[in-house]
Amino acid sequence: MTSLDLLLSRFSTDALMEPAPAGDVLHAILSTAMRAPDHGKLRPWRYVLVEGDARPGLAQRVVASMKRLDPDVEPAKIEKRLSRFSTMPLTIVLGMHLCPEHKIPLIEQELAVGAAAMNILNALHATGFGGVWVSGDVAYDPEFAAELGFPAPHKLAGFLFVGTPKPDATAPKRRPVDGYVASWTGSPVHFGADA
Repeated sequence: MTSLDLLLSRFSTDALMEPAPAGDVLHAILSTAMRAPDHGKLRPWRYVLVEGDARPGLAQRVVASMKRLDPDVEPAKIEKRLSRFSTMPLTIVLGMHLCPEHKIPLIEQELAVGAAAMNILNALHATGFGGVWVSGDVAYDPEFAAELGFPAPHKLAGFLFVGTPKPDATAPKRRPVDGYVASWTGSPVHFGADA
């Protein structure tokens, strides 16, 4: 498989089981973040690894955040998140260490965090593991972010659920890229995907 084939075969999945990457393999996967585009060389990404006995504690904080944000949150939604955060082999909390006063605009700092996270997802796939990037309301709760070590102006960009894809995890059909590409000839462009 070529590098391009590898990238074209990657897909997100939360159908994950043990094991998650560990040791030198996990270190190498996380190190791919250091190759992400990063205007200003701020390296605004930060990662908190949650696995093993720490998982239920994170799940409880997620539930507390949900209830704080919406006192009428549905019990089924709570149960689903409690289960997911308690059972994923590895959760990587995606932190954003932001510098609002820096000459590099915040949007570029946040985009760098996203690019680094994508490198990690690609590296997971390249090493036989899988993952999915999730967010939701709790990812934007400043109190929850502070509890994890990201007080304002720092934030969360979400969470990567990581593990080994289950045998029944299959890639969804990939759409052709044609509708998302247009050539500029001097007038505003239009995209087939937007029709």
